[in-house]
Amino acid sequence: MSFESLGLSAPVLQAVAEKGYTTPTLIQEKAIPICLMGRDVLGCAQTGTGKTASFVLPMIDILSEGRAKARMPRSLILEPTRELAAQVAENFEIYGKYHKLNMALLIGGVSFPDQERALERGADVLIATPGRLLDHFERGGILLNDVKILVIDEADRMLDMGFIPDVERIVATLPPLRQTLFFSATMPPEIKRLADRFLSNPKEVTVAPPASASKNIVQGLVVVQEEDKREALRALIKEQDIKNAIVFCNRKKDVAILQGSLKKHGFNAGALHGDMSQPARMETLEKFKQGEIQILVASDVAARGLDIVAMSHVFNFDVPFSPEDYVHRIGRTGRAGNTGHSFTLASPDEGGLVEAIEKLIGTTIPRVEVPGMAELAFEPSDGRRRGRGRGRGGSSSGSSSRGRSAGGGRSPREARPEREPRPEAEAVRPDVEARPEREARPPRPQREARPPREPRADHPSRETRPERESRPEREARPPREPRSDRRPERSDRPRHDRRDRDDTPAPMGLGDHVPAFLARPTR
Repeated sequence: MSFESLGLSAPVLQAVAEKGYTTPTLIQEKAIPICLMGRDVLGCAQTGTGKTASFVLPMIDILSEGRAKARMPRSLILEPTRELAAQVAENFEIYGKYHKLNMALLIGGVSFPDQERALERGADVLIATPGRLLDHFERGGILLNDVKILVIDEADRMLDMGFIPDVERIVATLPPLRQTLFFSATMPPEIKRLADRFLSNPKEVTVAPPASASKNIVQGLVVVQEEDKREALRALIKEQDIKNAIVFCNRKKDVAILQGSLKKHGFNAGALHGDMSQPARMETLEKFKQGEIQILVASDVAARGLDIVAMSHVFNFDVPFSPEDYVHRIGRTGRAGNTGHSFTLASPDEGGLVEAIEKLIGTTIPRVEVPGMAELAFEPSDGRRRGRGRGRGGSSSGSSSRGRSAGGGRSPREARPEREPRPEAEAVRPDVEARPEREARPPRPQREARPPREPRADHPSRETRPERESRPEREARPPREPRSDRRPERSDRPRHDRRDRDDTPAPMGLGDHVPAFLARPTR
């Protein structure tokens, strides 16, 4: 099947042909006609199968008619990371160069005024990460009640990064009558329930088993001691014919350390992780795409959706804690029909993590020997996946010093011998001599009564003290004479009756008639 049979317009087909694509992938073949019909789509396909083009191409044709208003985008694409959002924007520029569509990119690390100017011009296509989109929405810089098409890309990654509450809040502000395209590399039960809430009678498109590795990737596993991983990595890089490669680490701290180690040994290496500023991340990624950097040491921020042309190798310096992350990491190579190579470095105590990965992909990863290094085996598995916490340096054994068992719970206590019954009170232990009884203490002698104290000579008793002289009595005061200016009795006071208004003199100058409120007497 060719792109011409999918129902795309001539300008889009011309842009696809100039890109060098002639045959659509399986997910594109099934999803594009359904998108052009206006139905909701639930797409699940492994990474590297062309999911991005499966919704970008039909969206260009659907949005070719009409024009967006200021601050009111016509379509919205949500991406979990800045790199994925920037890559989708790049695809719109490539495939939509023969259409006059305005596009706005809202990601962190870019100034708000530049993004606000893009929204003021009117955005036919708005590509954003959830956090930055909510920032603009809370500032009142964007209205989402005119969105006709919603795309939620890499939904499982949204779940892993904790963006689902933000996505639910954004979807609640959108109009209910819209077309929703939901794409994910894996379909765990949480994502399935989320899709049932957002989609209306969707057409499900599944083109590969969930979380399966591409058949174009040649995989390998190296088991070495933790302290020998750097030497093993350098040996593999020298042995392989590497055009460009990504080396994945579990922790951002290890990314900088490993990149410095590779540069110290003469390798052309760069670093990419989430703590870098957005301009530095974009600059490093662009240098890697242009071939200025051969080896990119990165965290899982580069494990999703990055499309590097003909990447030859992927190295897992750390075994990922999640088996799904392994599929996404190695999916950066072996894309578009090319053959890729992936190597994973594991320590002997990580057999549980490797076992979980092999169970997910349904195959055993072949063991690879490194020249000059001894071949090791995994320690006996205890039936659970064991990790090293957030990074290397954890306990290498299955149980910890706190007495936890191999299964993750507390180790059972050893059976204690039953206690013998206590002897009766009268029984005496044979190894302890009986204590002699205490002798009764004699009663204390009673104290003799003290004789009465004799009076002191310098302080005579009360009987001998002289009596005080009696004070003379005060003379009686003469009686007060009655005051002549006493107040008259109440009955003698003149009484002014308020009701008797005829006795009060009338004010002068108001004529014959005096208002009643002016005729009241004053006290």
